[in-house]
Amino acid sequence: MNDEAFNLSIRKFLKQFGVSAQRVIERSVEDAVKAGALKGTESFQARAVLHVDALGIQETIEAEITLS
Repeated sequence: MNDEAFNLSIRKFLKQFGVSAQRVIERSVEDAVKAGALKGTESFQARAVLHVDALGIQETIEAEITLS
């Protein structure tokens, strides 16, 4: 195993996920505020699930997102 290639591959995956997830959340919050479904002062729970079938991994990460 090439540790450097492995590490870079994981970092690339996490960066891609993080950027994509942030865009989706930001767009959804913006749309909800415009539609009046959110005031922009709320907090809400978020959950991400990591699946790596080849390794039998299913990990759930939860956190609170605060808008103000």
